[in-house]
Amino acid sequence: MAKLTFIAGAAAGYVLGTRAGRERYAQIKAGSGQLWRSQPVQRQVASARHVAKTRVAPAALDAVSTAATAAGDRLREGAGRISADSERDVRSSVER
Repeated sequence: MAKLTFIAGAAAGYVLGTRAGRERYAQIKAGSGQLWRSQPVQRQVASARHVAKTRVAPAALDAVSTAATAAGDRLREGAGRISADSERDVRSSVER
């Protein structure tokens, strides 16, 4: 009997809590939407977007370009070593 009472109480608490939770979630969601659409927030968003386009994007592009060039150089060096090793292997195999 005690288990049944506990389960019934837990179920009732869950249902009531879920309803209150859903309503509170809807309130928070509506409030955050209003805040996001407000002029002060949108001014800051526009400012951050401008900084990202004018400062961050060129710096990121430069960093990616430098990394890609370095990776390409390393690949060419590695390919040259592999070719030289392969040529030596072929010569040593033929000379045997």
